[in-house]
Amino acid sequence: MNATAKLTCIEKARAAWGDELPDWVEALAQACDAASQAQVANRIGKSKSTVSLVLAKQYNAGLNAIEQTVRGVLMLATVACPVVGDIALDQCHRNQRASGNGLERSLFGPKCPTCQHRRGG
Repeated sequence: MNATAKLTCIEKARAAWGDELPDWVEALAQACDAASQAQVANRIGKSKSTVSLVLAKQYNAGLNAIEQTVRGVLMLATVACPVVGDIALDQCHRNQRASGNGLERSLFGPKCPTCQHRRGG
């Protein structure tokens, strides 16, 4: 490879993560190569720098929230919500934090704390 050639996102991720490259980081990198880091970051609701740090294995905060968002948004992972049925994994986690109107709280509030899909549970 030419020393001035730019590495793809998947190449950067593989170099940083090595044999421990998680499937969701690989999916994130592939999405960035297909579009751009800025577009993917916007799609998953994170900053471009956060995406870059995750790909480089240099993100110092917890990765669970980003992983679940990537799995829901980019990998189309779903869960069976006891309230609304099959939903995207990232939507499940947004519902767990439902602090909006009274309807959201009444729908998700009683169910989320005991649900098998509870984040961290």
